[in-house]
Amino acid sequence: MPTPPSGRARPSEQEPHQHRETAESFGSDAERYDRARPRYPDALVERIAAGAGDVLDVGCGTGIAARQFQAAGCRVLGVEPDPRMAALARQLGVDVDVSAFEAWDPAGRTFDAVVAAQAWHWIDPVAGAAKAARALRTGGRLAAFWNVPELPPQVTEAFAAAYRRVAPDAPGFPTATEQALDAYRRLDAIAAGAIRETDGFGDPEQWRFDWERTYTRDAWLDQMPTHGSLTTLSPGRVAEVLECVGSAVDAMGGSFAVRYATVAVTAVRTGAA
Repeated sequence: MPTPPSGRARPSEQEPHQHRETAESFGSDAERYDRARPRYPDALVERIAAGAGDVLDVGCGTGIAARQFQAAGCRVLGVEPDPRMAALARQLGVDVDVSAFEAWDPAGRTFDAVVAAQAWHWIDPVAGAAKAARALRTGGRLAAFWNVPELPPQVTEAFAAAYRRVAPDAPGFPTATEQALDAYRRLDAIAAGAIRETDGFGDPEQWRFDWERTYTRDAWLDQMPTHGSLTTLSPGRVAEVLECVGSAVDAMGGSFAVRYATVAVTAVRTGAA
């Protein structure tokens, strides 16, 4: 998952959407990103897609969530600032406008849902909420959501030790599951606050969906280079981190289960603007 920058950032740089180098780094290996990143719970997709014909996917990346909404019967347009990610999304059947969402022009187009899967923290929350309000039809829904991994404590400890040893300055790797949840609760709170300040939305709600996935050593190492904590490191340092983490997984028997909490902040577009 794109990981929120850690608290080590300087005060003027602490908002995730200001970390442009990290935000625009995921296209360096778009094929791996699409292959290795976890999908989103069907229950979440179905809840948003119910009654939604047209969906705008903000920061759509390679179109992982967009294709899930297409499979649920929706027509989807993606907005993605990285042309490398957008190119792969198009190859995989998603229409994409290449633009930062804050600068994107709806050009009179409106949608039943505006979604952001693992991406809203890279967008200015106030400008993003205002743009979403412009793009939504009355009764349409804004939904920003994130997959938050809850690793077993012994797994988290082993991985954190590997990062401290090899890449102590890598941003965003939490040293405990609760830290990861706290980071995403903060993102939820920021998004909800901006929605409340934006004319045209009802009260924001928080949703949560819990699920689990078992990773083999190879599957976990495949997705690790798509994390924001590694995408800006040199290939040599990434290889060192992967070697250390791979050894830790081997010591655990070669696989482990990850509990995911998919958390969402959502609000409905009202008639007032």
